[in-house]
Amino acid sequence: MRKMNLSKLAATISLALLVAASLIQTKPVYAQENGLVTVQSKMSFNQTIDGLKKGVAKNGMMVMSEINQGKMLAMTGIKLNAVSLFVGNPTVGHKLFVADRAVGFVVPIRLNVYDDANGNTYISYVKPSAQLSVLNNKQVDMIANMLDQKLQMLTGMFAK
Repeated sequence: MRKMNLSKLAATISLALLVAASLIQTKPVYAQENGLVTVQSKMSFNQTIDGLKKGVAKNGMMVMSEINQGKMLAMTGIKLNAVSLFVGNPTVGHKLFVADRAVGFVVPIRLNVYDDANGNTYISYVKPSAQLSVLNNKQVDMIANMLDQKLQMLTGMFAK
């Protein structure tokens, strides 16, 4: 019974976060002071997912995990397209974890792909440099800045 309640709570929280994210999408591409970057894709939802997976592979990274949040939230009655891709590169991850093992709260990097009520598709992520800056580690910061550039290049290919 308790497990069921936790599942419902997690689904409700996820839904609230997705709704909040969809409400703040006012520009095709933007970065806030908190490091959130959102890119409106010129492609459909499925084309964006497929293109990201191919782009990740072409840039020496891999999709390490995928969560279909839309499928999970369908259990609550909501219908939406929302997938999180966790991407990374084991060699880069090795460098980061050697520099500071706490980096696991950020890597692999999460790219969230979703569409809004009008069928527009978006890619959102928080810059690794913004998340990892709390560690105050110059080596981590240097790698995080490089990851920011890779993500900007990757998601820029989809920008409307």
